[in-house]
Amino acid sequence: MINITLPDGSIKQVESGTSAMDIAIGISEGLARNVLSASVNGEVWDANRSINTDSTLTLHTWNDKQGKMSFWHSSAHIMAEALEALYPGVKLGIGPAIDNGFYYDIDLGDKVLSSDELPKIEQKMKELASLKMSFERKDVSKEEAISYFTKKGDEYKLELLEGLDDGTITFYSQGNFTDLCRGPHIPSSGKIKAIKLLTIAGAYWRGDENRKQLTRIYGVSFPKQKELTAHLELLEEAKKRDHRKLGREMELFTFSQKVGQGLPLWLPKGAQLREKLENFLKKAQTKAGYLPVITPHIGHKDLYVCSGHYEKYGEDSFQPIKTPNDGEEFFLKPMNCPHHCEIYKSKQYSYRDLPVRFAEFGTVYRYEQSGELHGLTRVRGFTQDDAHLFVRPDQVKQEFMSVIDLVLYVFKALGFDEYKAQISLRDPKNKTKYIGSDENWEKAESAIIEAAAEKGLETVIEYGEAAFYGPKLDFMVKDALGREWQLGTIQVDYNLPERFELEYTGADNQKHRPVMIHRAPFGSMERFVAVLIEHCGGNFPLWLAPDQYIILPISEKYHDYAEKVSQVLKNYDICGPIDHRAETTGRKIRDAEVSKVPYIVIVGEREENDGTISVRKHGGEDLGSLSVDGFATRITEEIDNLIAFNN
Repeated sequence: MINITLPDGSIKQVESGTSAMDIAIGISEGLARNVLSASVNGEVWDANRSINTDSTLTLHTWNDKQGKMSFWHSSAHIMAEALEALYPGVKLGIGPAIDNGFYYDIDLGDKVLSSDELPKIEQKMKELASLKMSFERKDVSKEEAISYFTKKGDEYKLELLEGLDDGTITFYSQGNFTDLCRGPHIPSSGKIKAIKLLTIAGAYWRGDENRKQLTRIYGVSFPKQKELTAHLELLEEAKKRDHRKLGREMELFTFSQKVGQGLPLWLPKGAQLREKLENFLKKAQTKAGYLPVITPHIGHKDLYVCSGHYEKYGEDSFQPIKTPNDGEEFFLKPMNCPHHCEIYKSKQYSYRDLPVRFAEFGTVYRYEQSGELHGLTRVRGFTQDDAHLFVRPDQVKQEFMSVIDLVLYVFKALGFDEYKAQISLRDPKNKTKYIGSDENWEKAESAIIEAAAEKGLETVIEYGEAAFYGPKLDFMVKDALGREWQLGTIQVDYNLPERFELEYTGADNQKHRPVMIHRAPFGSMERFVAVLIEHCGGNFPLWLAPDQYIILPISEKYHDYAEKVSQVLKNYDICGPIDHRAETTGRKIRDAEVSKVPYIVIVGEREENDGTISVRKHGGEDLGSLSVDGFATRITEEIDNLIAFNN
């Protein structure tokens, strides 16, 4: 007999070789029908896989991320089987589950797959799924695996096998299809009731631009048709909110091939938006005791060797900048933190001086693969709202909690009401990815866990997601469409102060090492703006909107009065243009609605005679006739209520 510990702490004694599905059946037939996979000792398994030792067990259904990932991974295998049936000789790359569905990379030789063919593939997938095929796991030797894929002529699978150790290789089979796969998979294909193939894209094999470009087919699947219908409606809404589309329509930013891929150009309205965000955070930072610093966009190679960034980010950096001096190399900076360490080192500090808080909107550069670039969310040059706090060990938790307060203040002011905190720790099974001693890591991880608990944050722990120099608290924000984004981050670092030999004089008159806290509430300006655009659909909070109003004179006759109104509003430090175009008022209103200007101000004969303005809110609400001062007061009060900051 073996002991199985369930999430509630209860223990079930079962025969060795019992599966998670057997245990689910013992609990409830209804539960068993919904089980898709299971975590055994923290590792996700097939629900039908035998358990032979004392273990912890968590059952996964469609309501769990792990359940969804198993479901979508199995759907990718069904798609691969359909493709082999429809396109004999197709060669297969990889077919993983992703956050919202799955894909498979395939090589069709000279054939170009058209989106018109997706319904045919979909239909074949549905036919196969309806056969209620089981997914069978089999351990195979490396020799056997090589022999199988050699006979099949699948060079991509053979290449994947090169990196695998004998004794760790498994095949999964369903119907007439067998794949090299770690799993896990769902018990039966019959659980897949609704399928939609979404798009076709190109993808370089293994992400290498120098390798062959394969065809990538994206899809999504669900246990019920109504869930697919709801998902497709959500995708349509997401298309309307796409920051690339709205950014173009609202004249916020653009890209230029001549400037270079992944290097955004901020247009006047976008620059205004960004400047307001920066000023908003700078004001809050100043009140919280941060000091501004500015660092160069490049740094000597030795700086990044010292920090460890050269070793860890070398492949993702731009190539070194060589000078006329033999052997001298500079790099576009991938991080701001080494520069801030050197700023700290330029002065002597005592224990009374700490904490020292340096803040900078510093632009950094990383060479992302062209296939990974996506609007503002993945770029090659981006600005971090970076700050580094140098604190005594006894100050770590309190400072960390103060930073949490600042991050939550930012989220509140920008309408991000749903979020959770992800505590990202190092991978205990692969410590070689990280720098620093076990002692320092344990202290840093404990400080984050305790601070998050004291703040009452909803948290999840993710192993292997830490930065290479320390653990972190990442804020996962849910947008208006229910999608999750990683935005703000806070990190505790005992390692960089050691690498840079940072010191302060303690009360005992001895030298001590400070602790470093890395912090970025926005994360990066580019990514944050992208997420914000999609969250609010371009309808920015009033205080942040590049244009808070637009004045529409009903004819040229009232341009002078429009100018007078504009000047009064400018005196209140609120901004907006005048539409001087020779268009009808109706057309001007429609264009203003498309531009998502919060308030539309209309002036004509009656308004000029009464010294008033007619005001409409974006969306069509008519506020009627207001005095100019009354309108200005309304706006300023609305803004003040939104961004009031309390230390």
